[in-house]
Amino acid sequence: MDGRLAIDTGVLVLYFVIIISIGLYMGRKEENLADFALGGRRIPWWAVLASIIAAETSAGTFFGTPGEGFALRNYTYLQLAIGTILARILVSYIFIKPYYDYKVYSIYEYLTARFGVPTKNAASAVFMITRLLASGARLYVAAIALALAYEMISGSRPGQIYTTLGGIKAVIWTDFIQASIMIGSALVALGLLYSAIPGGWNEIVARHGGFGISDFLSTGLDPGKNGWEKWKGMFEVEYTIFAGLIGSTFITMATHGTDQDMVQRMLTAPDIRRSRRSLMLSGLADIPIVLTFLSIGLLLWTYYQAHPDPTLPKTPNETFCHFILYEMPVGLRGLLIAGIFATAMGSLSTALNALATSFTRDWYEPYVNRNATSEESLRAVRWATVWFAILMIVVASTTSYLVIVHPNVRIIPIVLGIFGYTYGSLLGVFLCGMFTKRRGNNAGNIIAMIAGFIVVAILSGLPNNIAGLFGTTVYSQPSWLPVMEFPWWICFGTIVTFCTAVLFKTRREHYPPGVA
Repeated sequence: MDGRLAIDTGVLVLYFVIIISIGLYMGRKEENLADFALGGRRIPWWAVLASIIAAETSAGTFFGTPGEGFALRNYTYLQLAIGTILARILVSYIFIKPYYDYKVYSIYEYLTARFGVPTKNAASAVFMITRLLASGARLYVAAIALALAYEMISGSRPGQIYTTLGGIKAVIWTDFIQASIMIGSALVALGLLYSAIPGGWNEIVARHGGFGISDFLSTGLDPGKNGWEKWKGMFEVEYTIFAGLIGSTFITMATHGTDQDMVQRMLTAPDIRRSRRSLMLSGLADIPIVLTFLSIGLLLWTYYQAHPDPTLPKTPNETFCHFILYEMPVGLRGLLIAGIFATAMGSLSTALNALATSFTRDWYEPYVNRNATSEESLRAVRWATVWFAILMIVVASTTSYLVIVHPNVRIIPIVLGIFGYTYGSLLGVFLCGMFTKRRGNNAGNIIAMIAGFIVVAILSGLPNNIAGLFGTTVYSQPSWLPVMEFPWWICFGTIVTFCTAVLFKTRREHYPPGVA
């Protein structure tokens, strides 16, 4: 090992030692599932805020968002941030209070109280499968750094270690550190990229051809067409102002209101008011974070136009990592790689914690061991963490194979697309429960969730996409029906699921705890 690699490795080893030590320290007084899952509801709001940011800014964001800037060479992806802010306000006042009122560990317990066990089981199963697939895809992105960084920490899985031992407290506090490293390392990368471009801003503008409103704002409307043909194009473009205002709002309502991974950290705050504060402020933080990572991607494109590199990866997701490993100064390179692992661990650790909590609360205690003691539940949740980590590795390996076969695939559409197929069904059922008192029942909810999935599959062209892998098609897409891009999938899945669910009547009028 030469001196330069030793310095970078030293930075990484120090980082991992600190993170694992925090996990062990946080787990020393953990006595039951409540401590593991909710941290005793004693986490300060600003730490919850940092944890939400860390979970959102996954390795997919660290590589995927610069990949979007590099591939598209504009800021239109930023339009989706508008909806994330609107959605957080809605989630704060629709979802958080019922979860606190019902004192849930797994948010799907709310559905048991509102509708019954079958609805809860269906929602919990959808969450676990979808989250496993999405987080496994994100794990593949983190593996890019492992594969390219000279196997500097090959075989290490500290995120699993501190999550298994420390529970949500370890997740929250390590997230706080990881969010700080992530933001700091991204800003360092942005500054170094800018300084490495000869001619600075003038060169950037010249290479890009100038910046206009179209680099930030897109409607997707075709001015050369009229009527429905003009509006249809709006659904066939990934990043538009309409997708930002409507589609992204539904995406964030689903991921921040019905996903155990994200909601669980909000429930660690001492009360509803502080939980809402952390959630809404995280939305405001999204805009500068996304802007920074998109700028990194655009500057990467400019840099490699000025400094052609024949070894540049074909996959846009790997371009930023390539720059870090081969162009960054020693020491800073180690810090940036630590930032990559910080984002990966920040999102994957909470995914593991949420999956294990949901499995233990929704499946182990009701079905596997109905008389489980606190110690047995705690042991079960820790073993579940280990097994979900193994399954994530399997999914990540499959994702890496698909990227090798299709090198132009971008990671952001993959990760958000996975959510798009099923989370509309989740959101629709939750909204039926929270907005009505006598609509929806177990049978109707399951029918509604299936209907929502089928509609999204058709609108996204999923059957033909799968058939295309075998050189055939399932059906001919009608000319009037758009093949919708991923920002719209959850929106239409939610609408179909909600409208179907409310057709069925609840047997009894439901009131929250403490209400007559």
